[in-house]
Amino acid sequence: MAHEPAHHGTPETLASAEAHVAAGEVHEHPTWGTYKWVALILTVITIVEVWVYYIPAFVASRLFVPALLIMSAVKFVIVVLFYMHLKYDHKLFRALFTGPLIIAVTTIVALMFLFAKLVIRTG
Repeated sequence: MAHEPAHHGTPETLASAEAHVAAGEVHEHPTWGTYKWVALILTVITIVEVWVYYIPAFVASRLFVPALLIMSAVKFVIVVLFYMHLKYDHKLFRALFTGPLIIAVTTIVALMFLFAKLVIRTG
């Protein structure tokens, strides 16, 4: 049996691919250069997170936890957009990921405020 190369398809497959192109359903894919820059940015943010941890005056300040949370959130967004390909997915998939994430973050923040009030009153 002769094996057909992967880039050649049956006439039905090629027709289906052409139909997707005609319908505007072609998805972009990041290049190696994009992944290189994303990895570099993630590395720099991680270095800053570790560096901040070793500054005693900053650890003692009220900005320490919010700074780490913001840097962590930025890294999360970058990983989701590029390595999970959410940036290149259909809008429906973005909505299915982003909607529940917003609900979860809102719930967690509300619970943090609620329990912070309870701790202050009882403490």
